[in-house]
Amino acid sequence: MLQYAITFLVIALVAAVFGFGGIAATAVEAARLLFFVFIVLSVIAALVHAFQGRAPRA
Repeated sequence: MLQYAITFLVIALVAAVFGFGGIAATAVEAARLLFFVFIVLSVIAALVHAFQGRAPRA
């Protein structure tokens, strides 16, 4: 998912260089959305991993 965010960021930068405002804005929004989704999922995964305890050995 982070790859998609980086891909959309690169597309936005290339579109901005060529002056395609609508395409650049759309790609930036997609990259921003995917980046924040990635961050939220990473934090959730880290919290689950941190609070997941191992069963005590008998």
